[in-house]
Amino acid sequence: MIVTSYLNWGFGLIFTSLLAIEIAKNMKGKGLHYPLLVASAYSGFLVWHAGLSASAPLLVNTKGHFMESKIGLIPVSQTIFSPVGYVPVLVLLVTLPFIMAGMHPKKEQAIEVDPSVFAEKKEKPKKDPSQMTPAERMENSMVLSLIIGFIGLIYVFYYFLVKKGSLDLNILNFTFLMLGILLHGTPRNFIDAAIEAGKTVWGIVVQFPFYAGIMGMMTKSGLAATIANWFASFSTAKTLPLYTYFSAGLINLFVPSGGGQWSVQGPIMVDAAMKIGASIPKVVMGVAWGDAWTNMIQPFWALPLLSVAKLEIRDIMGYCVMALIWSGIVTSVLLLIL
Repeated sequence: MIVTSYLNWGFGLIFTSLLAIEIAKNMKGKGLHYPLLVASAYSGFLVWHAGLSASAPLLVNTKGHFMESKIGLIPVSQTIFSPVGYVPVLVLLVTLPFIMAGMHPKKEQAIEVDPSVFAEKKEKPKKDPSQMTPAERMENSMVLSLIIGFIGLIYVFYYFLVKKGSLDLNILNFTFLMLGILLHGTPRNFIDAAIEAGKTVWGIVVQFPFYAGIMGMMTKSGLAATIANWFASFSTAKTLPLYTYFSAGLINLFVPSGGGQWSVQGPIMVDAAMKIGASIPKVVMGVAWGDAWTNMIQPFWALPLLSVAKLEIRDIMGYCVMALIWSGIVTSVLLLIL
């Protein structure tokens, strides 16, 4: 999960839930604790905001972002590819698996997976090409996907190699879209996969507008600013990234959105950094790490994984709390000394 979440947060959530099911399927009858396995998969989500799809670091490196006039563009070499970005990732990659494995109960106390999770879905019978309309033949042809996908990837290479562009949100999303179109083979397969995937993210789709409302209330009421300003009030240039991390972890419980949280907290912390001479890139990473940290007890982003794994949040929460505690120790220490 750490590796896949580092590559892309959405890819990590879904890939590891499917991997957990396959592992549980092959380990059936051997005393594997399925909820712990799924919790272990989710725990890797801790690194997403220091990875290639990190919202705040990519946003501040995207032309036209809302604070460009104040801080300019901050290259990813100063955020996700700096020690404060990759060192905690490496430490968690090495240590977190042992923390999760150490919680495995005795074989007789193991909870194995519900067999219904392994039920194979029946594939829809494919329509004979001779009975398809011209539009249906086009959407079931690989030609259109290959044309769109390869043109898109050619632009990606042009962007990085010729234009010397840097990684930002736009090019990241565009690259994954083109890869998705190519890997699904046909436009019909791509659309069907998108429809099927929607069944696992309906909880996020329904809840996100309400969290947007909460974010608006916290912003307009000044509560988010009060929390951020309180932490900033007793910070020094060295400790500001650490206290930014703590405040971000608290605010994330109410605003579980990386980009949304940066829009709320970023301006306050940037102003504080400018006043006391703290590193703005490290403040960005403080927000990023704090946002990812309390996702272990903020169940919002676990919904897709739980939907695929057919578990409830209470099944994994205890194990996630331990991941929260350990990652909090690791990231706090490293944010302070790096």
